Amino acid sequence: MQYIRNFCIIAHIDHGKSTLADRLLEYTGTIDKRNLQAQVLDDMDLERERGITIKSHAIQMNYKLNGQAYVLNLIDTPGHVDFSYEVSRSIAACEGALLIVDASQGIQAQTISNLFMALEHNLHIIPVLNKIDLPGAMPEEVSDQIIDLLGCTKEEIITASGKTGQGVYDILEAIVNRVPAPKGDIHAPSKALIFDSVFNPFRGVIAYYRVIDGSIKNGQHVKFMNTGMEYHADEVGVLKMELLPKPEIFAGDVGYIISGIKEAKEVKVGDTITDVERPALQAIQGFEDVKPMVFAGIYPVDTEDYEELRDSMTKLQLNDASLVFEPESSAALGFGFRCGFLGMLHMEIIQERLEREFGMTVITTVPNVSYRAYMTSGEEILVNNPTDLPPPEKTDYVEEPFITASVISKAEYVGSIMGLCMDKRGILKNQVYLTSDRVEMIFEMPLAEIVFDFYDRLKTISRGYASFDYHPLGWRESKLVKMDIMLNTKPVDALSAIIHRDNAFDLGKKICKKLKELIPRQQFEIAIQAGIGAKIIARETISALRKDVTAKCYGGDISRKRKLLEKQKAGKKRMRQVGNVEIPQSAFMAVLKLND
Repeated sequence: MQYIRNFCIIAHIDHGKSTLADRLLEYTGTIDKRNLQAQVLDDMDLERERGITIKSHAIQMNYKLNGQAYVLNLIDTPGHVDFSYEVSRSIAACEGALLIVDASQGIQAQTISNLFMALEHNLHIIPVLNKIDLPGAMPEEVSDQIIDLLGCTKEEIITASGKTGQGVYDILEAIVNRVPAPKGDIHAPSKALIFDSVFNPFRGVIAYYRVIDGSIKNGQHVKFMNTGMEYHADEVGVLKMELLPKPEIFAGDVGYIISGIKEAKEVKVGDTITDVERPALQAIQGFEDVKPMVFAGIYPVDTEDYEELRDSMTKLQLNDASLVFEPESSAALGFGFRCGFLGMLHMEIIQERLEREFGMTVITTVPNVSYRAYMTSGEEILVNNPTDLPPPEKTDYVEEPFITASVISKAEYVGSIMGLCMDKRGILKNQVYLTSDRVEMIFEMPLAEIVFDFYDRLKTISRGYASFDYHPLGWRESKLVKMDIMLNTKPVDALSAIIHRDNAFDLGKKICKKLKELIPRQQFEIAIQAGIGAKIIARETISALRKDVTAKCYGGDISRKRKLLEKQKAGKKRMRQVGNVEIPQSAFMAVLKLND
């Protein structure tokens, strides 16, 4: 165990984690030159296209220092705030962390957030100043920021470049010398923590774990303590570029187990694996349950695909433990699922993965958050879907979730960022100058306001410089109402939303206008209305496609033409009563981009 080092890489999005991980793999000879490519650990097409890490990836490297062989277990983590759950799981399986800061951008919001998470788990932090070769690098300035944040000395900061490979050997040496060896009793009963799992269509569920005590052997009769299920370990091994089978994995090491599990729900991330004959006395403290921030409905385009969608979601949940879903039905869209996501990017990625990996074409409804409604009878209801909100006459008051938002930006953008946050009902709580040119602003604001287009607009007004992170704050009472959207007086439940009373008129008008552009014209007139209870607050009309029925009348009395037009009018009226309005997917998502 004294020659094993477990570490993860934490950083803000786009600070060069994956590139540096590529260099570490290359310099330790884990991957040969022939197979080397950019973002080698990101195995999803989606990750490569967008240049972001979505899943954390574990890999084992062998490294020799002063003639002694060491085993380094690296867990690469995502940087985006929406995937912070992946980061928390990686941190729980490690003793050290590389904190990477971009020398041209300095410390950003997610850097601080991930750092505090690592410090809570008592990880040893190795600061790395990356992208040192860029012309815009500010090594002195950013080093001072790191020293202020960590309280370390200047000598402890390693300067490196993932692109050129500068400083990579220094990083490997620092991992061996500074990261503590794992602790654990090799003779104690088997105890291992599951930190991730993937689904293989041929071999079933593969669980990744970190052995805390004892060992896990090939063929061992094991038990998952949380679910109470027992299995035989068909194969155990370590994680190289491919899975590498081994007869036994000892305490302190990271490995995988294949035991023919077919059902995705039988493996829970954060569960403890132990021996059936000689079980551990108590389970390891697993991970906290994930708290979804954004809720949206996902429905199959064809209602017959409902069961297939359920299977796809279950397999996806195994690969992404932060996805939460439960069945629901909608009058407009049939049967589907109410899903909880960690943020808007997470929601977008899930929808793309369903389409690419499982071939499912889905409709996603307008995202929203959870509310608490307190009835006049004293009862409390959790509202995840706008249709569940009780009528105003039965509701005493409604509470919505608030967050503490931290925005770090250049000083020149402070005014426009404040304006944006005030528009979103934010209250400025604190403003700190981290350096002469970098400001951290702390706001308290409703979570519902950042669900829509807040992040995109923040990036636009700050030219991509502002970084954003948030934490739940609790529930507060607000003047909230349910706004219904009606097409030809029929409410479309998938488009209804819970909004603040002061914004209702403005938002209702914008949504009706946007839907008028997106809904295709029919043979009959379509009325689009936004209403709160029985009161209509906005209306737009899509005029009918008109067929010229009087074309065959040339000359003659006007009464002949009028007779034909009256007949057409009656037909259109009848058609309107039975005609259905097809709503395209773009209309559901248009609500998110009302300011474009």
